[in-house]
Amino acid sequence: MTPDQISREYILIFLKGMVMGASDIIPGVSGGTMALITGIYERLINAIGNIHIHTLQHLIRGDKKAFMDGVRAVDPFFMGSLLAGIGVAALIMSQIILFLLNVYAVETYALFFGIILASSVLVFSEIKRRGTDIIAFLIAGIAAGFIIAGLNPTSMGHSLPVLFFTGAIALCAMILPGISGAYITLLFNQYEYLLNAIHTLALPELITYGTGGVIGLLLFSRTLQYLLRTHHAVLLAFLTGLMLGSTRMLVGIITKEGGFGLSAVLFTIVGIALIGIMEYAKRRMAISVNPE
Repeated sequence: MTPDQISREYILIFLKGMVMGASDIIPGVSGGTMALITGIYERLINAIGNIHIHTLQHLIRGDKKAFMDGVRAVDPFFMGSLLAGIGVAALIMSQIILFLLNVYAVETYALFFGIILASSVLVFSEIKRRGTDIIAFLIAGIAAGFIIAGLNPTSMGHSLPVLFFTGAIALCAMILPGISGAYITLLFNQYEYLLNAIHTLALPELITYGTGGVIGLLLFSRTLQYLLRTHHAVLLAFLTGLMLGSTRMLVGIITKEGGFGLSAVLFTIVGIALIGIMEYAKRRMAISVNPE
């Protein structure tokens, strides 16, 4: 490719990163889904899969060729452009969401409520069989989500250990189908705090959250992938229930802020429609990639 073509390619990747970053800020919307819709999901997964500790070991040993081979395998220009786009969008969206939460709290949380409801239905639709075990895990998930949402997360505060723990759980959610990391931060009462941290570039908080996420992925990703591979149906049923049960928290917030009036109902419908549009786009993308 010519330099102009390369420049255009990475500008486009940057813009796709912005789409992902904007999505990751909204509870219930998965940045991974947006990566799939924009056609970069497979490239992203391959790049992440090529990240190995051995690359750093080659650098320490002075084996420059092996080190550079490891760096190239990660697709560094692609990842750099994508992460830059995600970061810029996160900065912009954090300001927008904070404004909406301060001025239109009922409507914003109602939008999140609709998004979570629709996402739950989509996760459950991925289950190809029905049985008593599916129903049992669905009910167990609803009960667990209901209990978690009824706890008092404000008592956790916003200390660095709490942010570390939140990052470990929230970023692990990225590899689970239909689960949003932003929604996990909302459940743990860290959502608005982290939005403010992004807005003000509070590096200690952001670095702690990110470090927790990286360590969480390293520790739990293989376990989660194993569960998805060997117990796919029951895990999806439990996740569906967890999402449905935890909407108790959103209902409580909306009720406290003014209740389910016309505007709340309208924005709940908008949230459902948003997920419907994204799912339609995802399926159209899948058809274009695999026309048969």
